[in-house]
Amino acid sequence: MIHKAGFVNIIGNPNVGKSTLMNALVGEKLSIITPKAQTTRHRILGIVNEENYQVVFSDTPGIIKPAYELQSSMMDFVKSAFEDADILIYMVEVGEMELKNEAFFKRIIHSEIPIILLLNKIDKSSQEEVEQKIEYWRTKVPNAEVFVISALEGFGVSAVFEKIKELLPEGPAFYPKDQLTDKPERFFVNEKIREKILMHYKKEIPYSVEVETEEFVEEESIVRIRSIIMVERETQKGIIIGHKGSALKRVGAEARKDLEKFFDKKVFIELYVKVNKNWRSDKNQLKRFGYNQS
Repeated sequence: MIHKAGFVNIIGNPNVGKSTLMNALVGEKLSIITPKAQTTRHRILGIVNEENYQVVFSDTPGIIKPAYELQSSMMDFVKSAFEDADILIYMVEVGEMELKNEAFFKRIIHSEIPIILLLNKIDKSSQEEVEQKIEYWRTKVPNAEVFVISALEGFGVSAVFEKIKELLPEGPAFYPKDQLTDKPERFFVNEKIREKILMHYKKEIPYSVEVETEEFVEEESIVRIRSIIMVERETQKGIIIGHKGSALKRVGAEARKDLEKFFDKKVFIELYVKVNKNWRSDKNQLKRFGYNQS
């Protein structure tokens, strides 16, 4: 029997639906999703296994012009996605016209690997507008095969998956067949807490936060977790905690519910807030949090 395997890497501007797409393709909520830009900070792998193929999907941060060291590290994850892709998914939404980084866009149109261009969020547009955009992108990225989808509604996703299977190169599996992702449990704990912070806090607060899980103990019927929420300034610490700890309790309660679904068992979670000044610009700190790849 022929076996196929390959890396299918998803890139695009912030908030076009990359994480929603990967979760739909993998069938698990691996990437956190919020309406805010720059929700995804890492490159996250989601692995789909069948007897005769393995697809390694890769969700990446939205492409931006970096303003500080953390964002530079995020763009390094995007660069790495170009380097090891067997198939590249370039995702756009109906209203946008170009990638925010011209160098990345040139790499797409001159790519020698298969490019699938996904026009997402078509449920929010008229048929006429969608047809115009299909024509526009076929002209703009002539080496791409264009599909229209709604990642949120699941429309068109199965057709994209069938195309991916067709384009996959022959080869052995890269990961064990029972593996779903390359990330450890603590990573998903951190991300789930960060998702709740993105949802409930405004302005700069969510972007100044990093989460580190110091203790993760999985017992037969319960997972015990202790996590630190790091902020850059003392004033941010007070905002995260809220009046008599109410805001922090809400984050913990919502994260616990989601983590109980993820781990399929009871979760006990303790959250603490700590000031870690200028961590977003500190290369050593970023390396510790898994951002710097060098």
